Amino acid sequence: MDDVVKSCQNHRLNLKNFATIYTDILPDTYTQLVYIFTQNHVILRDNYYIQIFLENMQQKCKQVLKLFKTNAIFEEQSQERRTLTKLSLIFSHMLFELKAEFPDGTFIGDKFRITKREAEDFWNKNFHNRTCVPWSEFVVAIEKSQPNSKLKLSALKNTVDLTGNDHVSNFEFDVFTRLFYPWKTLLRNWQLLTTAHPGYVAFLTYDEVKKKLEKLVDKPGSYVFRLSCTRPGQWAIGYVAPDGKIFQTIPQNKSLIQALHEGGKEGFYLYPNGNPKDIDLSTVIEVPPADRVKVHFSHRKFQVTSEQYDLYCEMGTTFELCKICDDNDKNVKIEPCGHLLCTPCLTSWQESEGGNTCPFCRYEIKGTNKVIIDRYRPSRRERQKDSLKPRKQPNISCDADASALSSPLMGLPIGPPPPLPPRPSATQAPERFSRSRDPSYVNVPALTPQSAVTPVDYVNSSALHDFI
Repeated sequence: MDDVVKSCQNHRLNLKNFATIYTDILPDTYTQLVYIFTQNHVILRDNYYIQIFLENMQQKCKQVLKLFKTNAIFEEQSQERRTLTKLSLIFSHMLFELKAEFPDGTFIGDKFRITKREAEDFWNKNFHNRTCVPWSEFVVAIEKSQPNSKLKLSALKNTVDLTGNDHVSNFEFDVFTRLFYPWKTLLRNWQLLTTAHPGYVAFLTYDEVKKKLEKLVDKPGSYVFRLSCTRPGQWAIGYVAPDGKIFQTIPQNKSLIQALHEGGKEGFYLYPNGNPKDIDLSTVIEVPPADRVKVHFSHRKFQVTSEQYDLYCEMGTTFELCKICDDNDKNVKIEPCGHLLCTPCLTSWQESEGGNTCPFCRYEIKGTNKVIIDRYRPSRRERQKDSLKPRKQPNISCDADASALSSPLMGLPIGPPPPLPPRPSATQAPERFSRSRDPSYVNVPALTPQSAVTPVDYVNSSALHDFI
């Protein structure tokens, strides 16, 4: 790893800020590994995941050093330079995965949460509490679950196996299912958005997308999309606005198919990679159904005891009412922690600093899902039975939903409570080309000279401002 860092510091590469991808990511990875082995110095002996990780790290470092054996690496348009870029993104994925599997230097094991419920059920049924499985074993299981005779296994492997180690981890599977949900059409969505879509670009950086779109500035509506490098499980869409400016944006709280379909109708995403004909997604667009939540005493995922129900009434509120704004009913569930709130509050929170974590428990927001809450109305018998019970002070938090009180995530360390997100403004300025007012998007400002770009924190470094 040290040799790779030294090689990438060669001034002849003229990598500019891209050099810090290697000079920061690899040292961060080394620091994390030291932390892990400090916590458990014998972990290499019996932890299959860390064995695979270290073997893969060694192989990838050797691949980088091999690229420097020819002068072609110093040519910006050479295949060697392209391979160097791809390997840098793989190192980035490896660091994200390592931190997910060892969040505090301690192996998380079977406590790792896969965001989508159907995906979690699939993993538990086929692989139980294993952290990673060989690619060949994963393929057999996924083909049984979702038969597809036209499946291109090599292309699928390039998308799922982000770290290129011939294994699939629960982290990689979680990223894959978040990218191509809903579950029942997972592989169809993958084919439609990758091998069959001219707008998909794999292993490109922020700057490379910029260069690609600069050739299409005279054709507003041109766009490409790629996997986000700094937000695993999300997409980044680059497009040429009607005024010729280039933007890159990350859709929030919607699938990529839905985002591309809506953007096409609005005139933003018309020409995939400059092609004159776009792919019609209207026939396959499918909004995931809302989870119906019935507040009941028992046998329901969301439970409220009679004491808690009474306390809500005494406070002049209900379980259904959003506990942030006290105005709207909850209609969004944060995944995977399960906390509930309303859409305006979620939007305001995500646009604020620290908006990538749950406002209640501070766990990472990996996804969201619409929910419909059926109001609880106790029957006459329940009211009579409840009136005979001696009153006692219940233990309930106004800021936490009853559904999440028994969640495994509630055992995680909880920091100080965050500030409440601002109430959404009643009036909004007219939307312009950059979508900056669209609450469903996190918009990156218009591309500016490199020296003027403000870095975005990446784990323990500030080097990845040229990604998203």
